[in-house]
Amino acid sequence: MTDQPSPAQPFTESQIDRLVEDFYAKVRLDPQLGPVFERAMGADGWPAHLAVLKVFWSSVLRRTGQYKGSPMAVHARVPDLTEDLFATWLALFHATCAEVFDAERARQAGAAAERIARSLKLGLFFRPEQFA
Repeated sequence: MTDQPSPAQPFTESQIDRLVEDFYAKVRLDPQLGPVFERAMGADGWPAHLAVLKVFWSSVLRRTGQYKGSPMAVHARVPDLTEDLFATWLALFHATCAEVFDAERARQAGAAAERIARSLKLGLFFRPEQFA
């Protein structure tokens, strides 16, 4: 099996691995995001978390269907997660996509991340009763 992207499968597993590794290296160093992630999983939780994220992003970008978890439930358990952190997360994600992929693939991956962030923000922070 080749690890070259094709029109039918524009992302390779090695590209997704690099995206996840490079992106979360930035997240860990970020003064806003790093502490939230460290408290949520601890210093020893990163290898397992990265493995899950590689499966997640492969399911999103390659439509492999391998990921069987619930991102909403996972994020609901993060005690220090605030809505404004998503902007920082997305900025780092877009920057990493631009480093890992060509422009079109970076756009596709970024659009997927935007949809996911929007869904998580709605599920975690939108309270319609505030507007009643």
